[in-house]
Amino acid sequence: MERYIGRGSPVAYVALRIVSGLFFATHGAQKLFGVLGGHLAPFGSQSWFAGAIEFVTGLLVALGLFTSWAAFVASGEMAVAYFQVHAKQSLWPVLNRGELSAVYSFLFLYIATRGPLAFGLDARLRRGR
Repeated sequence: MERYIGRGSPVAYVALRIVSGLFFATHGAQKLFGVLGGHLAPFGSQSWFAGAIEFVTGLLVALGLFTSWAAFVASGEMAVAYFQVHAKQSLWPVLNRGELSAVYSFLFLYIATRGPLAFGLDARLRRGR
């Protein structure tokens, strides 16, 4: 299977980076702007800062701009969210409803190690130097 599907690995990775970045940004938009079924977080609150991190880093990852740094920050934010909110209820993500935080944390950690690859603004910045 990998012999056939593996050829599309770079394209699949770029799609994963763009889609996950945009989805992550929507979580931030919910908190910052009260859109998409979200609730407006009070300015300056921890929830507001979380929304700002999610919105900005999500867009940066999707655009492939400062990708590794943005993904690393997003990964850390999701790790904090998991342990601060979910792990108190149970260690197991399936029991504490923290699967999304845990998956985002590991997904962004992976993206931080890979960078943007193709179709990212980071590559254009490097070529411009």
